[in-house]
Parts: sequence; structure tokens; C-alpha cells
Amino acid sequence: MEQDPRLAVVLVAGLHADARREVVDGLLRAVPGSVALHHDLSDAGSGTVRRRMRDASGPLCDGETPLVNDCACCALREDLVPELKRLASRGLTRLAVVELWDSVEPKGMAEVVAAHAGDDLILTNVITAVDPVLVLPYLANGDDLAEVGLEAAPTDRRTVSDTWARQLEYAPVLALVDNEEADGEDRALLAQLHPTARQVASDSGELAEVAFAGFDVEAAAAAQHPACALLPQNADDAGVTTLVWRRRRPFHPERLYDALEDLCCAAARSRGRFWLADRPDTLLAWDAAGGALCVENVGPWLASLPDAAWELVPPMRQAAASLDWHPEHGDCCQHLVFTSPGLDREGLEQLLDSCLLTDIEYAAGREAWKHLPAAFDALLDPA
Repeated sequence: MEQDPRLAVVLVAGLHADARREVVDGLLRAVPGSVALHHDLSDAGSGTVRRRMRDASGPLCDGETPLVNDCACCALREDLVPELKRLASRGLTRLAVVELWDSVEPKGMAEVVAAHAGDDLILTNVITAVDPVLVLPYLANGDDLAEVGLEAAPTDRRTVSDTWARQLEYAPVLALVDNEEADGEDRALLAQLHPTARQVASDSGELAEVAFAGFDVEAAAAAQHPACALLPQNADDAGVTTLVWRRRRPFHPERLYDALEDLCCAAARSRGRFWLADRPDTLLAWDAAGGALCVENVGPWLASLPDAAWELVPPMRQAAASLDWHPEHGDCCQHLVFTSPGLDREGLEQLLDSCLLTDIEYAAGREAWKHLPAAFDALLDPA
């Protein structure tokens, strides 16, 4: 088979910095003619971002790039693509390994590289480096990135837990470092959080294979979209449980709001989509980690759209809705997934069920539902 003449680019992400560097070193050893690029954002407060390039033998060059819009990630985007294109033009590099800085999320960088791919560049995969022992502690860490010196901009309001969850769940490949302290619970948690990921050892020959496996940016984004996300299935292993909770009745907004604290603390990680009675046409996203919840309006349920508008909906979302279409409610549903060691499955199901409309409330119909207390307005429509 003729080798693709374009420069292959693989992203390596992860808050576990030591694990990330180990994975990058493994790729440099496994793929002759590879180089690694890393933009260090730790000194961005001084107004500059440091760029480092190395290969398997050691450092090649260092450089600096100024901040753009007071945003370290913006500087990375502005500087990364020209560097990749320069490497591609020389024709001496087989693989460019982009080692993302600690809190940089791979989704945005993957989309930047893919948008500039062409005759000279191709994004061939995204890998998140993982130390299995740290998966749960990082998921449980609700500190703001700014509190631990990992913010990517002065306005960065992300937390350690939600950033780590997105890094973990976006990548199709998880590269695991060997840690003798890792036990069955650590590995079961990782497997249940991202059951479709391919797991490889950081020192294995598989690294070279996965680096060139290929990557579809649009499919990766769709797999994370709340409307058609590939969510985990029910599981129970080594003390770790995943509960998939699905219902075809909307939540009472006030009862759900009152239960949020208990629901957020019930699991290390929970996510999915949900349906509020006072907003019956709105698809809402649920994303919780580290005891904190983010809810977001992600547009209308397809059931609320006129037939003509379906042509504007991505095929993947149409397919997901069609597979789970209800004769009365269409794609409107509750689909939440909770994963955690020691999960109280029965108690959690009872709490969630108690937040649904009662039979009498449900029978009152949609127009009556819209007059229920609008408890989520402060979260969904902030001033």
C-alpha cells in the first residue's frame, strides 16, 4: 500500500502530566521519524507561551509565542498549525505528536487541526494518557482550574473534574501507564466511563498502530452531543456500578431542582439528556462530575420541529432519534447515566423517579406543565 505523503498528526491529551509525557516518549520511540511539539502554558501569565520540540534523542528547539486575546489556548491555536505546516513542507517528519498542555481539551485542538488539513496534513488520531490510579481522584476534584494553576485564560471557569471527564471521554484511544497501585476498581471505573475506547499500554507496540489509525472529527463530536451521545450501558464490576436510567415522562422542575445536590453527589460521574415539564420542547444536557452539575439548553427535541426542518438536522442525530422514537413523545425522554464505585442503584432510581410528574400532573397535559414553577430559570437563563 502506498504511504500517505501527508504529515500525520496525533494529539496526546490528559491532565495526568507524567502519564502524558510517558505516552509521548513511547510514540517517539515507536515511530521512527517522529517529533513532539508541546506548548507549555504554565507561564502564560507573563504574556508568552513556550513552544518546545523534541524527538526520541532529546530537545530540538525552543521558542516563544505571544498570547492572543489574553488566551493561552488561542496562542496555541495560532502557533500550532504554522509549525505543523512547516514540518510538513520539509518532508522529513513521519509523525507529529502534539502533546497538549494539562488542561487543554482535545476536542477544540482536533477541530483546529482537521480544519487546516489538506494536501500536507492529516489528523490521524487523538489519545488521552491515563494513570488508572488517578482517574477517580481527578473526577472527584471539584477545584477550579484557576485554584490549581491550570487555567488557560483569566476567564477560565472550568474545574479539574469536568475538564478531565471531557479529556477522557472524547478520545477513542486511552493509553494507560503501568502503575502497580492500580487495582480492579480503578480499571473497572475506567472501562465503564468510556467502554468504547481502545485501551493500550503506554509502552506497547500498539502505540504506533493507533497513532495512524484515523480520526473522524465530525463523528467524534456527534458521539459527545447530548442528543446522540454514545453513553455507557448498565454495568457492575469490582465494586463499580453504572446505572442507565430511562423514562418517558418529564421531570417536575421544582422537585428535580430540590434533588440536584443529592443527585450530583450520588456518583463520580453522570451525564445524559433530560426533559423538563415546563420546557417540554427543549432538550437539556446533564453533565456532572466532582459534585458539580452543568445543565445546558442544546436546542429543541426533534419531535417539536416541523417535518421540513428535519433536513437541517445532522443524519447521525436523525438516526439516533429514529431508533428510539416514541409514538406519543417522539424523541423526548430521560436518558441519564451514573457511574461510580459504591453506587446506590436502588436509592438513586427511587430519587429520580420521585422527581417525575405524578399521574395527575402528567394527565393535565403540556399546556398545564408550562405553568409549573420555573425552578431552572436561574441555571438556564442567567441574567
